[in-house]
Amino acid sequence: MTFGIEAASYYVPSLYLEIKDLAEKRGIEPAKLEKGLGLHKMGFPDVHEDAATFAAEALLKLISDYQLNPKEIARIYLGTESALDAAKPTASYAMQMVEQTLEAEFGTRVFRSCDVVDMTFACIGAVDALHNSLDFVRANPDKKAVVIASDYAKYELASSGEYTQGGGAVAVLISSKPDLLEIENHWGVATESVFDFFKPRRHFQKENLANAPESFPDKIEVFTDEPVFDGQYSNQCYQDRIREAYNHYKEITGRQKPYEHWKYLIFHLPYAFHGKRVFTEIYSLENGLPYGTPEEQKAAAKSEGYIQFISEKIEKSQRASSEIGNMYTASIFMALLSALQTSFNENEELAGEEIGFLGYGSGSKSKVFAGKISDNWKKVVEKWNIFEALKNRTAIDFDTYEKLHRKKLKNSVNENYKGFGLKSIELENPVLKGARYYGFQK
Repeated sequence: MTFGIEAASYYVPSLYLEIKDLAEKRGIEPAKLEKGLGLHKMGFPDVHEDAATFAAEALLKLISDYQLNPKEIARIYLGTESALDAAKPTASYAMQMVEQTLEAEFGTRVFRSCDVVDMTFACIGAVDALHNSLDFVRANPDKKAVVIASDYAKYELASSGEYTQGGGAVAVLISSKPDLLEIENHWGVATESVFDFFKPRRHFQKENLANAPESFPDKIEVFTDEPVFDGQYSNQCYQDRIREAYNHYKEITGRQKPYEHWKYLIFHLPYAFHGKRVFTEIYSLENGLPYGTPEEQKAAAKSEGYIQFISEKIEKSQRASSEIGNMYTASIFMALLSALQTSFNENEELAGEEIGFLGYGSGSKSKVFAGKISDNWKKVVEKWNIFEALKNRTAIDFDTYEKLHRKKLKNSVNENYKGFGLKSIELENPVLKGARYYGFQK
């Protein structure tokens, strides 16, 4: 019996900012971002969107596109680092939105018997959810699980991470009928506790905060979406962890040069060109090339063999990322969708081909695993139309972008927006203060 991904869907917010517009306002040469990092557009949530609405959109689309019976879904595991609450899982908000939408067709509380939870480990949280859900389905082959990766990558204005922002969600159905991708049960893992990127609670003294309620403690902890990060250090941690996880994968499988057997290499992509940049070390080590000095590293990256390798095994997975930006937990899944959508559009036959995955989450952890493309993959991919959907988004100007970022707007920017949205947040009732209420906006 085989296990893996039976179906997949996605959601990308309808707004975007041209990277060249951001570059010009920040005094950055646009070519540095477009040609250097592969960035072209930054997907951005509208006023009433967040990680919960992204997840709900992807889940509903998965159910609708593949005509799933939601009552047959035994678990919904959400990987995110954009959680809305420190206790109530973001997945529960998404689940409720979709339940309400499906009520007329399937009755009330269709997910009554569904196990729902969030999993968090920076950008690898959804890979952890995938790993966990595969174990569940292997133990219960008659059950189905949904893994959702949903995030909003938000950085401080004018910071070095600002141009990598993005957001959206991908949902995948896990079962013993892997029509898209059969995933093997070999997982290379590498973990080390570091502070390359994290989202701590910042501390402030009450007397320094205007209008702080008297009931607040003298030291106040505040959480914000924007991370504390060291870009160069994080890049090094990413490279170190994937090397360690890749070597662990080789140890447990006994395979030499496994990447040579992979049709595509699918990476977590903080920016479109990141995967091809960090893999130069493994490529060099596998091929006996010197890699000790910066000059040797540049030579390896510019070598004819490596350029050809990128063209064949990585480039197609980058294309969606260039148009969306960093999706945190969802970026590795969108890289998979990008590669398969491109092959589908080019009438390429992939059945039986093997794909390698190199996931990374700051903090830090990597997982390396592989899967085989199923015979029915085209029937799954034909529902996506990713690049057509990306063409139909709405461009925003820089002033609107900054107002959205600072949460200064009250009404949706996209007047034609139809979908899930935040309706209200309870501010008065002491036993419900902070409760978030969502609904479908027509």
